[in-house]
Amino acid sequence: MRVGFIGLGTMGRNAATNVRRKGFDLVVYDIRPEAAEPLVAMGAVAARSPADVLAAADVVVTMVFGPKQVAEVMRGPGGFLSGEPKGKIWIDMTTSSPFLMRELAAEFEARGGFAVDAPVTGSVDAAIRGDMPMFVGGDDAVIERVRPVIEAMGRLRKVGGYGNGYVAKLVNNQLWKIHAAAIGEAMVTAKLAGLDPLVWWEVMKGGAADSFVLSHDVPSIFAGHYDPSFPIALCLKDLDLIDELIRHTGTRNDLTAATHERFREAGRRYGMGAGEMTVCKVIEDDAGIDLRVPGDWQKPWEVKAPE
Repeated sequence: MRVGFIGLGTMGRNAATNVRRKGFDLVVYDIRPEAAEPLVAMGAVAARSPADVLAAADVVVTMVFGPKQVAEVMRGPGGFLSGEPKGKIWIDMTTSSPFLMRELAAEFEARGGFAVDAPVTGSVDAAIRGDMPMFVGGDDAVIERVRPVIEAMGRLRKVGGYGNGYVAKLVNNQLWKIHAAAIGEAMVTAKLAGLDPLVWWEVMKGGAADSFVLSHDVPSIFAGHYDPSFPIALCLKDLDLIDELIRHTGTRNDLTAATHERFREAGRRYGMGAGEMTVCKVIEDDAGIDLRVPGDWQKPWEVKAPE
């Protein structure tokens, strides 16, 4: 099985690296040709367009910024639909709109291809290790055909038909962003009331307040870098997609709307390239306190890859 991979950003580069480590022949493409160089050094072949990747691969994976970029890969010049999708399997790992993506999948399948959605959760360290939880939607028989490729990158979690992966990812990120914003308020309140931040963190873990965000992301606040591997620009892209989903369902969304505005404020203050947990720095700076904690805090992007 020859695998193509399109989108070699922070997460995609590491996911593609794990596919290659598992011994798959790999063809790669990114709009930045230099992004392919580390994978070419591992034996991958660089292609000149998405259509060239599709032509050279049995299975092609996309992991790009958002819906606009996926639509360009599918419909743009040199995109999938300018080639021959028949018999090919497309796995999309982008955090995207379930509404647009169901349209794109239908276009791909009308030409004889098969589509699977598999957006991921976790952080860049999970991408490096190859253990990202992946919300996988699609026909069971097609998913089983590509299971080895998916499991080279992460842990498969089936969520039903095509498009459900995007829904699962968006509501996952809805909770993640709400909790990230709330953590800043809780940390600052605790410190102002006399509770040491490190003690606060240790006693919160394992209790009712615990979550992946609290356990994994609070050290980025202690370290003062706020995890730039996932910037505010991506947070706001995700929140815009969550807002689209909420408007479609008509769900009451007071907490999500307040969180969206808090992330917008973080972007205005610190820039779109600032780390996701600067949403907590907003509260920290308004209170005039510092939540730094001395220590050798592991940077997620510096986690060692598996041998």
